[in-house]
Amino acid sequence: MVSKDTLIAHIDYAAWASRRLVSAVAELPEDQLHHDFGTADKSVLGTLTHLYRADRIWLSRMHQAADKLVLSDADFQLSVLRDDWPAIYNGWNHCLAGLSDEQILESISYLDLKGNAWSTPVYQIVLHLVNHGTHHRGQVSGFLRTLGQKPPVLDLIAYYRSL
Repeated sequence: MVSKDTLIAHIDYAAWASRRLVSAVAELPEDQLHHDFGTADKSVLGTLTHLYRADRIWLSRMHQAADKLVLSDADFQLSVLRDDWPAIYNGWNHCLAGLSDEQILESISYLDLKGNAWSTPVYQIVLHLVNHGTHHRGQVSGFLRTLGQKPPVLDLIAYYRSL
């Protein structure tokens, strides 16, 4: 199976990759940042905000506090992604550090955004979160190429090599 340390390493990777991508898109002019690519989250900013919100939602579920989470239009700002997102990843690390390898196998119960009840093992939630982020960061990288920009390298192996 997977260990707590492996999950923390993958959260650290997600934080590294998200930080690199936010730094790269900070140089975009407003029209490119908001360009509608016809995807579910529409734009570079919309897609990154979707990721930031998902990371927050899942962390609040881990703390059984999703009912207290407030999402607002204020989330759609690069400054929020740059300044607030790292704290979410730190929250994930803190949360996981307090668990044992046995506890990451235990399920937590929560409601999805449609009000459906679920119960999922912690390790599956973390692996989902990292995979979800990789998917959407890949979308943003493609958006950057379409806009004539060069996206940063976000490969997991590049992260390992940077350590």
